Parts: sequence; structure tokens; C-alpha cells
Amino acid sequence: MADVYTLNDLISREVLDAGAATPARLAVIGWPVAHSASPGMQQAALDAAGIAVRYVRLEVAPGRVGEALLRMRELGFIGCNVTVPHKFEVMAACEVVDAAARDLGAVNTVSFEAAHTWGGNTDGPGFVRAIAEEFGVALGELRVVIVGAGGGAGQALAAQCAMQGVVRLALVNRTLEKLQPLAARLRALAPGCEVVALGLDDVALAETCRAADLIVNASSVGLRPGAPSILPGACLKPGHLVYDCVYQAAPTPLLERAAALGTAAGQWVAGSRGALAETVSLLRKHWNLS
Repeated sequence: MADVYTLNDLISREVLDAGAATPARLAVIGWPVAHSASPGMQQAALDAAGIAVRYVRLEVAPGRVGEALLRMRELGFIGCNVTVPHKFEVMAACEVVDAAARDLGAVNTVSFEAAHTWGGNTDGPGFVRAIAEEFGVALGELRVVIVGAGGGAGQALAAQCAMQGVVRLALVNRTLEKLQPLAARLRALAPGCEVVALGLDDVALAETCRAADLIVNASSVGLRPGAPSILPGACLKPGHLVYDCVYQAAPTPLLERAAALGTAAGQWVAGSRGALAETVSLLRKHWNLS
């Protein structure tokens, strides 16, 4: 069995399942995807739920997501999860998109149903559960800063924050232009939420972060070894809740910096329990598995 599969492996069941005891019928797709810890976590959740299928990594280049979905459907896949940078592209490739996923602005879970390809999103609901489990507080009670809000995960978490009723939401991104349509959509979605947008080089960034309760990194910064913290030290203070959506065994630079200040720090590797629970729920609802 391969650690990472590609479109070239989706030519037949014989190639895809060579050396495996069970067929690959679920996957995480991304570019790159070798780093993804999803198979280990999702396979454990599937096994615990008594769902006898294999979950694999599938590397798909940008622009070929639609082709990947067609090949997976032809080989009898029942669905897939989606990671960077495909959460927008896959949304456009789904014939039916769940209303909540449309509100969140991205798709991270695909179901190959009989009549159509369905897209949903577990990022937002899983995030709500993760914050409650990790910090013992309700997301709606917090003032939140989301760094990397222009990406698929960042947009989904930002929309979830607005829907949960946070009073103030600061969207931060390297490219400020990406945030303007999102900010406008969130203001319409939740008129009672104060939404501000800043670039990473904005002089008001440190002050904005220090006025928040929860700092979230939804960017991929911290994924590669040796990467710097996404935020300078001046943005953090004791008493902050700091959450990093990059999941890996070692703490990210942001979490290391937060821990040094005595803040409460959490990571998606722990909070992923919420996302896993949401995925299993979707497995049962949309894939008719037991």
C-alpha cells in the first residue's frame, strides 16, 4: 500500500487496492497531502464506529479536483474530505452543496450519492465543539481574531463565529483584498457582529489582537519545520486563548510563543475530536454506513 496516492492510482481497483485487506473508499484530497494526519485520525474514528473501509491520502493538483471526483465516483468511493488548497474548487465541483456549507463558504466533505455529488462542511461545527472541549467556554461569548481568514478553513471558521453570535470578529490575512467580500458577507449574515478586516502588516494588528479573547491561526503557517510564528509576540498577552488549526505532533511556533506567555493554548490535533464526531455523523447520514 502507498502512503500517498495520485490520480494515476485511480485507474483501477487492482492498482488502488494492491496489498490492502480492505478497499479504499474514503480519502483526504489536497496539494500537497503527505503531511496530512487525517488518515490516522479518521481511520481510528471509522474503526471505532465499526465502518470497514480504508481511508487514504490522495494528492490532487489544483485544477484537477473535478477529474479526481469523477474518477473516485467511477471506482465506487463513497466520499472524501478536502484540505488546502481545494476547499473552494471542490465546492464548485459539487452538484449539491449543503446550506450550512454555503453559509460557511467552503466544502471540506464530499459524498458521492446516487443522483449527485454532495458537499458539506465539518470545519465550523467541529470548531465550536473544539473550543468548548479545549477551553471550557462557548465560542459565542468570545471576541475572536482569525489569522488566515482568506483561506477555505479560515472563511468557514469566520462564518461559524458570526453565526454563533460573537460580538467582535477580526479577520486577518496576508492579502487584505481577499477579506473584503468575506467581511461584507458576514455583516449581512450576522448584523449584530462587528467585523473588521486587517492585513498582517497593519499597524493596528497588535492592538486588535490584544483586545481579543481568542486568537485562531487558520493559515498553513507552522506546518513546515522551522517556520516562524504567524504573529509577532506583541500580539499576544497572558490570558489569551490561542488556537492553531495546524495539527501535528509538536506545538507550532505560535503555540510555543503562547505557552511561554502563560496563555491557554490549544491545537486542532486535540480539538479534532469535534471534527471527527461531525465526520462520523455525516458518514452515517449521507453514506448510509453503520
